[in-house]
Amino acid sequence: MPTREIFWQVQGRPLFYLLVVLAIIVAARGCYAHVRRWQIGTGGFPAVDVRAGIRDVLAQVFLHRRLLKERYAGIMHAFLFSGFCFLGLASAMVMLRADFGLPVYEGLSFLFTKFTANLFGMLAIAGIAMAAYRRYIKQGIMENRREDATLLGLLALILVTGFVLEAVHIAAVPTAYDSVSLLGSWLAVPLAAWGATTLGQIYGVLWWVHAVLVLGLIAWLPYAKFFHVLMVPLNIFCRRRSVSGVYPLIDFEDEDLETYGKEKIEEFSEKTLMDSDACVRCGRCERNCPAHLTGKKLSPKDVTQKFRTQMEDAAARSTSTANTVAVADDDAQEATAEVSSQDGTARAELNGEVITPEELWACTTCRACEAQCPAFVGHVDRLIELRRNAVLMEKPFPEEAKQAFRNLENNGNPWGIGAAKRGEFLASLGVKTIDEEPEAEYLFWPGCFGAFDARTQKVTRALVTLLRAAGISFAILGEEETCCGDSARALGNEYLYMMLAEQNIETMNGYGVKKIITQCPHCYHTLKYAYPQFGGNYEVVHHTELLARLVADGALQLSGKNSGVVAWHDSCYLGRYHGIYEQPRALLQAAGLTVVEMKHHHEQSFCCGAGGGRMWLEEREGSPINQARAREALALHPGKIAAACPFCLTMLEDGVSRLVADGENKPQVLDLAEILAQQIHVQPSQE
Repeated sequence: MPTREIFWQVQGRPLFYLLVVLAIIVAARGCYAHVRRWQIGTGGFPAVDVRAGIRDVLAQVFLHRRLLKERYAGIMHAFLFSGFCFLGLASAMVMLRADFGLPVYEGLSFLFTKFTANLFGMLAIAGIAMAAYRRYIKQGIMENRREDATLLGLLALILVTGFVLEAVHIAAVPTAYDSVSLLGSWLAVPLAAWGATTLGQIYGVLWWVHAVLVLGLIAWLPYAKFFHVLMVPLNIFCRRRSVSGVYPLIDFEDEDLETYGKEKIEEFSEKTLMDSDACVRCGRCERNCPAHLTGKKLSPKDVTQKFRTQMEDAAARSTSTANTVAVADDDAQEATAEVSSQDGTARAELNGEVITPEELWACTTCRACEAQCPAFVGHVDRLIELRRNAVLMEKPFPEEAKQAFRNLENNGNPWGIGAAKRGEFLASLGVKTIDEEPEAEYLFWPGCFGAFDARTQKVTRALVTLLRAAGISFAILGEEETCCGDSARALGNEYLYMMLAEQNIETMNGYGVKKIITQCPHCYHTLKYAYPQFGGNYEVVHHTELLARLVADGALQLSGKNSGVVAWHDSCYLGRYHGIYEQPRALLQAAGLTVVEMKHHHEQSFCCGAGGGRMWLEEREGSPINQARAREALALHPGKIAAACPFCLTMLEDGVSRLVADGENKPQVLDLAEILAQQIHVQPSQE
């Protein structure tokens, strides 16, 4: 029966088991240290959907679904991961037979184990070579160079010594089934001339070298970057699966609250701190961050690493303080002060010093970083908590935000236009208020842009035309509507957001509103997913969803006579947040247009720069984000650039106007509704 002697020519087997125990103890102590660091946080871990967690681990860890979005890095990691999985399986088979006497590692299981270990072990070697080339030659990365080089070298040594060990054994004791050991049998050919005695001596020494390297890797695992082999699956298993951008409420009536938002590392949840530990510093987040790519100081990776450093320092201070208290209660206060003063960085204020204002306020909350992170680290929410702290605790924050807050508080819109004028434009189109038409099926929510902004009013007019052509019954709140509060919340003013939200919900619930149509993805997100926190539960549709359904059902007839090329821009709050990608493309194609994709599209779409309240802030660092996005569109030479968000529409129009001089071939920047409305024949009575 095909098999091989496991401890052939190996002396000192009891010592090996002793080293195994020591390696496990050292590794366990390191793992426990990580857990202790997370425990300085508050709030514990969220409840985990076990079935969804297992499904995600299978898809993301074993199938590399997200990793493979970057082809080279994904293949490289797949080679490494699969190699060590099958080598680990081979080690488990050996252990089960040698230590537990189970009938494995013999017969077909032996042949399968040898073949797969060789095949995937060779892929692992290829993966190490790819990693070294990518990191040190192609990219020339210097960060963590020594640690990464040590890890790659150690992995390579383990693989090489393992294959040479197998080759020595095959050369000394050849069998009829050695060909299943693909690389091992090939390496054994030149070794056969050394003779069985010499090969046995070499095997005995090399086995110990290989064993010590493997056990050393196990012991080092929790103390090195390689710890991500455990952390990433755990973080994916425990990840949040609710809709992004729905932040926990602050109980402003809780008299025990001394601060709002979070200003110290200990105030963040254990899950947030675990996120920081899961980061592998791969850089995908910053390679997809529009702020970072346009020269801002913000790097999601750096922010995460700063959180990790603060967590480690805080945990060290906590441990030192606890030890001091245990030794002498009388001297505890003095010792605590001494420990706290040992490291200036540890004492630095997280909000404002460790995380600088430039980093904090550059974020557009587009979540491109999170959509690409293979470890599913949550980058944005921690910045929102810091913004809340800055605004609500009256720390320095952008002056432009203060003006926007005043306008929202006084007039219910960011420009400060009189609230009584909110319904005037819709009224001029003949749209009734819900008070006048209480039986309307839908409440049409134009939002601040749709009601006040002259450019977006054209979109509002087009959408009203389409809704009437499809026979949709709708009405508006008119002057009773106020801002949904998205920008206030994203800029950290949770109190103002709650005030606006509660006012809107009280109004809508008073009218018995059930269904809402909105033309703004920010309003869509807030009304549909954030308002239920206050008891505002509505069926909310974005106009792209509704129009796609109306066209598919035949309720809205398009002529399809439009022609030309259109570059479609995926809004962050429509696409990444809610997965609405294909409906607008289908509508553009139904209109007769040829849709072309920008460099960044779908889940990798590039933000316009206005999200996260950035619409109301000056862009003083680097180059303008909206111009970077406009360049991507202009590179395709389209006749039209289309979007379905008033923020994006404004930013893209501005970017195009600054990049293309008047008189040149300038593409139109249009909302999807404007393009479709051009193909609808409406009777004069409907206008």
